[in-house]
Amino acid sequence: MSVTIEAIREAREHIKGVVNRTPIVADAQLSASLGASIHLKAENLQKSGSFKIRGAYNKISRLSDSDKERGVIAASAGNHAQGVAQAATMVGAASTIVLPEFAPLTKINATRRLGGNVVLYGRSFDEAVAYSKELCAERELTYVHAFDDEAIIAGQGSIGIEISEDLPNATVIVVPIGGGGVIAGTAIAAKALMPNVRVIGVQTEAVNSVKPSLAAGEPLEAIAAPTIADGIAVKRPGELTLPIIRELVDEIVLVSEDEIAKGIFHCVQNAKLVVEGAGAAGVAALLAGKIDLRPNDTVAAVLCGGNIDANLLARVLEQVLVTQGRYVMLSVLVPDRPGNLASMLDTVAACGANVIEVFHRRAMWLTPLGHVGIEILLEVRDREHSLEVESRLRAAGFNVECESKDAAA
Repeated sequence: MSVTIEAIREAREHIKGVVNRTPIVADAQLSASLGASIHLKAENLQKSGSFKIRGAYNKISRLSDSDKERGVIAASAGNHAQGVAQAATMVGAASTIVLPEFAPLTKINATRRLGGNVVLYGRSFDEAVAYSKELCAERELTYVHAFDDEAIIAGQGSIGIEISEDLPNATVIVVPIGGGGVIAGTAIAAKALMPNVRVIGVQTEAVNSVKPSLAAGEPLEAIAAPTIADGIAVKRPGELTLPIIRELVDEIVLVSEDEIAKGIFHCVQNAKLVVEGAGAAGVAALLAGKIDLRPNDTVAAVLCGGNIDANLLARVLEQVLVTQGRYVMLSVLVPDRPGNLASMLDTVAACGANVIEVFHRRAMWLTPLGHVGIEILLEVRDREHSLEVESRLRAAGFNVECESKDAAA
């Protein structure tokens, strides 16, 4: 194997004091619902917001003075960019980072803030990689690969050592997979230190290259679809990482966009941790029942990043509230006379529902003359509470339809 436990131990000592030793947080709510002991390895609290600083610093800090002087270059979906920029700045090296044109603004701005020279190119991570290699040759820079590099893998593997020390009775470790660097390093360390532990990888259905690559015996490029898990939207696994995954990873599961959204929501609502789509992939798999657990299992799910755009986070939380029946849209036909809107809202208030937004509709609904259509977005406790509000409105003489029945049911 290209990376050994000895290399990971040495990397762990090399980066000690530079990276955060992130906490492992018990998830009481998820433990109770799944009947196992669930813990979250909070790499979203790492410097630069993800685990990437571990491998980036392990790689860049070992470069010769002449290599540091020329500078480094990397391509990234976002998190590796920040890790490389921060590590390079720490050792006094210039960094050029190529990101896809549609990389999240929060990751672009953070990379610049950490000292990286950002170049936007391509519609995907893989197109950004191709361009970064052209620039690397032109400018004679040192390339820092996001995952297919022994020093990078060894640095990421320090996560596995920390899990073995902080949760030595772990029986399952769940790790998101993009190109495979973090799961490769974590699996090497975990299997060496906890031989009976199961390592489960998670990819998004939108970009899932590892299963087909394992079946083919070589890295294959997947067809990519849009995903909120941009941090693991890598179309092709690494030449170094794929053999490690084949040897040491016990299972790979896929999660949908809705499941990832629910994972993000769970982490914010129940664990009080802000995570991005890629970071929530492991929790998403657990919530969706994609991982078989025994009652005595102790699980560590790696929250690999927390760099989510605030606007996207707001949309995700709102969407999940709708699917949980916590937000509901009602269409109400109201006689167009003074006081009737207030009467309708008083009925809603008497039920304990909270009005988020109110919309008047006349021409668009083709409402009967003398009436006005009112759409009200309500916050309710659950689907049963929504049905109570509808019933009370009908009893008060209003014509009501729920526009969120399918989502809330």
